Formats: sequence, C-alpha cells, structure tokens
Amino acid sequence: MTTVLIVDDQSLQRYAFRLLLDEAPETAVVGEAEHGGEAVRLAAELRPDVVLMDVRMPGMDGIEATRRIVASGDRSRILVLTTFDLDEYVHAALRAGASGFLLKDVRPEELLAGIRAVAAGDAVIAPALTRRLLDEYAQRAPELVDGPSQEARLKSLTDREREILVAIGKGWTNGEIAAHFLVAESTVKTHVRRVLAKIGARDRIQAVIFAYDLGLARPRTG
Repeated sequence: MTTVLIVDDQSLQRYAFRLLLDEAPETAVVGEAEHGGEAVRLAAELRPDVVLMDVRMPGMDGIEATRRIVASGDRSRILVLTTFDLDEYVHAALRAGASGFLLKDVRPEELLAGIRAVAAGDAVIAPALTRRLLDEYAQRAPELVDGPSQEARLKSLTDREREILVAIGKGWTNGEIAAHFLVAESTVKTHVRRVLAKIGARDRIQAVIFAYDLGLARPRTG
C-alpha cells in the first residue's frame, strides 16, 4: 500500500485526486494540504510515501515546500503536478529534489503508474514532454555546477555505465535503452542503479540534470 499526501490549493482538484486514489487498491490518501506550509507540516507528521505537489499556491509554493521536505531527509518523495506543459517552475522543482512531474490532465492510469514509480524510487516525467522539458532546461541552465566534483564522479563510471547515463540524459526509458543496447530490461535497471549510486544522484531526474550540467546531453537542433 502506497500512502499519499495531496497538496493543491483547489478543493475540487483535491477531491478529484482523492476519489481516484481511494478507488485504487494500491494507494491510500493519508492527508490533504492546501498550501506549501501545510504540506511541509503534514509530510513530517504523516510521513507519506508520495506527495502529490501542486506548483502554484498562495503563500509557500510547491517548489519551496518540495525543497523543505527533501532537505528534511524525510522518506517522502515528491511528484509535481502542473497545469502548464512547460511551466518555468518545473525546473526549479526538479532542482529542489522532486522525483518528477505530470500534467494535471494525465489519464488516471498514468497518474497511478507515476505514483507507483516514484514510490519505488524511480522518477517520472510526462512522456510527451520529456525531451521538450530537457531542451528547455538546457537552454535556461547550461552552466556547469560543481565541475571538479562532477568530473570525478563521471570518471568513476565504466564505459557502459557512461553510455547508460547519456541515454538517461536523452530521456530514454529503460525499455528504449534495453532495445538500443540489445540487453534485458533487468540488466538496464541494474546499470541505472549503479550509475545513480556512483554519481550521487537521488533518482533518475537528478541523473538527467547531471548529464546536462556536464554537456553529455544537448538540446535538439532544428
């Protein structure tokens, strides 16, 4: 059973999410919050597996709430939900430690799958937006961060692990990586876990940012 905290300033939106999650046998809603400050408090109190986090809310927004929940070292993982397909705040949310984001018009089964993935330690981005988001991220923040430390972590990777990192940076799924390298998906998952551990990434999203910071992934041209 995956426990979920719903964070949204619109009561109707919270109600809709609760209806969906209460009907799913694998999820249980443990609380609701209508702003970031309440989300931080309830996350510490309830320790949910996943926090469904809205971005734009009065008072403390979802980005700052995400940053505080992640910084606390709490077990909760953050799945950002946004109405805007290229919301500028999404970049900041990922930087703050969110494990991914989906659009609010996502199909019910996709939202449930996203919650399961995040709860399992993976990361999720709305599939149709992955490459567009990463391209936009690269254009907004191409500068290297903490260069020497990142370079040292990169050198710790084997040749195959570096190839896997590049593929992650391109937004490829495990299935796409497996098909490209002609290996089993279970093998890809093992490589991904090792890559994340070696570069010190909390999840797949941070690995994407790492790849972009070091220039291993580039925006599309044309």
